[in-house]
Amino acid sequence: MIAALSFMALGFFLGMRHAADADHVIAVSTIVTRQPTAGSGVVIGAVWGLGHTLTILVAGGAIILFRIVIPPALGLTMEMTVALMLVVLGVWNLSGVVRHLRGTVAADAGFHAHPHRHGDYVHSHGHGHGANDHGHGEDQTPQAWLDRWFGVLGTYQMLRPLVVGLVHGLAGSASVALLVLATINDARWAMAYLLLFGVGTIVGMVLITATIAGPLAYASRRSVRVERHLRVASGLLSVGVGLFLIYQIGFVDGLFTSHPTWTPH
Repeated sequence: MIAALSFMALGFFLGMRHAADADHVIAVSTIVTRQPTAGSGVVIGAVWGLGHTLTILVAGGAIILFRIVIPPALGLTMEMTVALMLVVLGVWNLSGVVRHLRGTVAADAGFHAHPHRHGDYVHSHGHGHGANDHGHGEDQTPQAWLDRWFGVLGTYQMLRPLVVGLVHGLAGSASVALLVLATINDARWAMAYLLLFGVGTIVGMVLITATIAGPLAYASRRSVRVERHLRVASGLLSVGVGLFLIYQIGFVDGLFTSHPTWTPH
């Protein structure tokens, strides 16, 4: 019993360590750079950890309970989703910078840019104040679009980190579950290990985002230019790492070839 409890505690701390994996930190940092306060950044980390834990429990639990064998191509495909997610997150951050540059060009052409309000949505872009000079209608803002589709949810702003966490959990669930199976034969103890591993991941990611979000929020409040540079840096890093992983998984590990090799780690 003592040995089993010790192993459970190890699962919790390994979960915390798992949260600090480079792809996890980069993905969450890319989202956190768009948050105005340290508190909202910490919430992002907690929601990411929740999504990661849900996938670990569902997918990893199925592997443990039903002794599912994961083909190498499927294992690599699950890891490829993380690489693609990093590229998408990086492009998402960089697109905000591109919109700012477009606003600057528009200002040079006789338009100007400053923060302005559409209901409860505030944004900035190049525009004039004539009848046809604004550039978009009141119902064409991101806020209006999201309200039309997801307004009934009330918490749709949390969907992004949740989805990112789910994707990362999908990629890691097979590896974690197979490693647990190799050590624990009792399915109940194996599931308990997965649960504590997931809780440890949530705690670890909350600590990481608290460490990242505080300085980012402070720097952003001090200078809009600093905030923009941070977004560019995080976006480029996310895209770069994502493209490297695509190459590694697709060609080195063989997902895009006829001989894929996948080793859970």
